[in-house]
Amino acid sequence: MATAHVNGLTIGFDVVGDGARPWVLTPGGRFPKETPGLRELAVALTELGDNRVLIWDRPNCGESDVCFLGSSESQMQADTLAALLEHLDMAPAVVAGGSAGSRISLLTAAAHPGVTSALALWWISGGVYGLIGLGTHYCGENIRAAWTDGMAAVADLPEWEEVVARNPGNQQRILDQDRAEFIATMERWMAAYCPRDGQEIPGLPDDVARGISVPSLVFRSGESDAHHTRATSEAVAALLPDSRLVEPPWGDREWIERGEQAEETGGLFVRWPLLAPTLQSWASDVLG
Repeated sequence: MATAHVNGLTIGFDVVGDGARPWVLTPGGRFPKETPGLRELAVALTELGDNRVLIWDRPNCGESDVCFLGSSESQMQADTLAALLEHLDMAPAVVAGGSAGSRISLLTAAAHPGVTSALALWWISGGVYGLIGLGTHYCGENIRAAWTDGMAAVADLPEWEEVVARNPGNQQRILDQDRAEFIATMERWMAAYCPRDGQEIPGLPDDVARGISVPSLVFRSGESDAHHTRATSEAVAALLPDSRLVEPPWGDREWIERGEQAEETGGLFVRWPLLAPTLQSWASDVLG
């Protein structure tokens, strides 16, 4: 494992393989790079083609620093990814991810086109239920704890347990936040998830999405998935001017089943390696 210092932050990362074509994979939630399925997908890509694959801990995940700046958490992470790719001399890369990782990948491609050679997305969060749930999940408890008991209570929240354990300086970084400013940040980040007309992806106006010109691959979401709606995946594919909408390598209830079986199977992303053949075939086709 290695770390890099970009945008004033220490970021944990690893690069799998040494091939000519750079990729970056971003998971969902606040899951770290060690989450089962992520590295395995990276390894599968290196076995199928001349690839090297960056996996990384976003700010507020794993061993990376916490950061409470920016218009939204996703945009802050996208800006960090762009800086990391340039720092590692891996730009432009195939920028790929699922769930929150798909949102961060889209925001990276939109704001930093120079670091993106192509874009691959699956489990794109969307729909009123899905987006409102994200705002509550990522920001609600932080607001409640800070408002009620102050920053010490925020630092003790279960959602920060891993980042504090793996990067002990994060506890002081949280404690050092001005309480009122932190609440304002969390409310701004929470509001970013509110569904809006003309904006399929939080923080990415549809008109801006139409300007993402790189080749894009979108895996259609399951009809049963209320968190990553099929309608969102189809709408995003329609917005991106050079996109290909394809079926995923699993059944309709993949998201639901992975959640139900997470403790038994190792997590939500364990079957992501199944994406590798389609990803490699598409990248070879559109990038040569």
